[in-house]
Amino acid sequence: MKLIKLILTGLALVMFFCSGSLSAQELVYNPINPSFVGGNYFNGQWLLAQAQAQNNIKESSDFDYKSYRNDPLTDFNESLNRQILNRLSRDLINNAFGEESFQEEGHYEIGNFFIDIIPGGSGVKIIINDISTGDQTNIEIPYY
Repeated sequence: MKLIKLILTGLALVMFFCSGSLSAQELVYNPINPSFVGGNYFNGQWLLAQAQAQNNIKESSDFDYKSYRNDPLTDFNESLNRQILNRLSRDLINNAFGEESFQEEGHYEIGNFFIDIIPGGSGVKIIINDISTGDQTNIEIPYY
């Protein structure tokens, strides 16, 4: 018992005297980018050189910005076509799924589209032909 007390006392004294030699310092973050507060302004040129070295996109002097501008008349025409097609599709869905039966059939010409509406016994068949591309879309809306 006396030996255990002596060992514990010795360990306590060693820990007490060794704790004086331990020290710590404050950990401070310094940003690399000079745009941040505390950033080193000498790093600016190095960061710019690294960014330019990684840039794969080269600027072309013959770039045509006019190809990205649309003609206002073309925009108006496309917008009008979208609105007419949207209204037509909304009316078709309301008539087909509503309580009224679908009564309008016919051939419609809207912009670059020919639209044929054919009501049948089981539902409405809509055929949309795109004149510019030659594509054809068939839609069948069943009656419920």
